[in-house]
Amino acid sequence: MRDSKRLLSIFRSLSETRQQALLEYAEFLAEKEGGDLAAAPPSEPLPIPRPEKENVVKAIQRLMQTYPMLERNRIFHEASAQMTRHLIHGVAAAEAIDELERIFMRQYQDHLEALKQAPPSS
Repeated sequence: MRDSKRLLSIFRSLSETRQQALLEYAEFLAEKEGGDLAAAPPSEPLPIPRPEKENVVKAIQRLMQTYPMLERNRIFHEASAQMTRHLIHGVAAAEAIDELERIFMRQYQDHLEALKQAPPSS
């Protein structure tokens, strides 16, 4: 209860733009909490183009859809750090999104390497 009051107080102190960003981030977190129980994800990234104008939350969602084979928990910490850089430290959305794309690509390369190292299943 105390945390919800604190969150509401913080929310009310933010500009309308930051309130919207915080709501989008909360929706992202709620979506993650629910988790998708999908069947075997594709092995290749899906070709989802980056829109010309995109906010950081939408970019994270797009990249999660682009790379469904990646373990979300492994990426979540780094994605959250980029969101914090954008929301709290004022890093431009485009810069944070560029970094997110590098993070997801690196995680995908790590994923491919792990597959090469895994013993064949029979």
